[in-house]
Amino acid sequence: MNPHNKSIEELKDIASQVRRDIVRMVHAVNSGHPGGSLGCTDYFVSLYFKLMNYSTDFKMNGEGEDLFFLSNGHISPVWYSTLARAGFFDVKELATFRKLNSRLQGHPATEEGLEGIRIASGSLGQGLSVAVGAAQTKKLNKDNNLVYVLMGDGEVEEGQVWEAAMYAAHHKVDNIIATIDRNGQQIDGSTEEVMNLGSLRAKFEAFGWTVLEADGNNFETLIPGLQQAKAETGKGKPVMLLMNTEMGFGVDFMMGSHKWHGVAPNDEQLEIALQQLAVEQASDY
Repeated sequence: MNPHNKSIEELKDIASQVRRDIVRMVHAVNSGHPGGSLGCTDYFVSLYFKLMNYSTDFKMNGEGEDLFFLSNGHISPVWYSTLARAGFFDVKELATFRKLNSRLQGHPATEEGLEGIRIASGSLGQGLSVAVGAAQTKKLNKDNNLVYVLMGDGEVEEGQVWEAAMYAAHHKVDNIIATIDRNGQQIDGSTEEVMNLGSLRAKFEAFGWTVLEADGNNFETLIPGLQQAKAETGKGKPVMLLMNTEMGFGVDFMMGSHKWHGVAPNDEQLEIALQQLAVEQASDY
């Protein structure tokens, strides 16, 4: 049921277009979170244009298809752009981002019925619990599709993440692929300064998970990493992919700095960013 199966070169072009959408959306309302969105773009494009089985005929129950949950909901721009580019809703609707009465709020919400969104998110620490519950439901219903969830590394400071991690291993929820965006940045500074996370690999392995790592800004290694994660499902353990990314990836003046966690580019910065994210046949909304 996967409607997309793109080549690496096609994925790179889609990613550049999504990044163009992100900086334009955030600039238009002088509000939003470009840094993490740009860093995770390749991950979203890999899922929706290569790996996940889904239907754009959206149904909330998600029966018979793979599900994706965004736990760190503040990076909504990358998800909205990806959903629109994948055909869930009209790309033109991206122009309503963060505007009054828009379906595209700063954090994903469900009350307006935006296709592709199954939970309201952004209250950090909750997404893994939701995804584990959805994965258990699939197992009970004998639905062999997978559940994906993305979290931020700063988010892992939330205690609920570890409760869900312990629960998933105990109940052998082996149809889930969780990913942590390991960009080392959060709103107040680096994760090492705010609260050192230590070895996430050692922690999740100790909690009973299968742990893999991949470069989240390189399709040539990210896609094999995700494919390996899929191959590890069904073996009695939940699967964690530690994804190393750079905040602001693709726009040089945003890269690697927590200062672009939640700041919009000005007019001049937008033009510089769009020049760096040039696409041969851009289809800007």
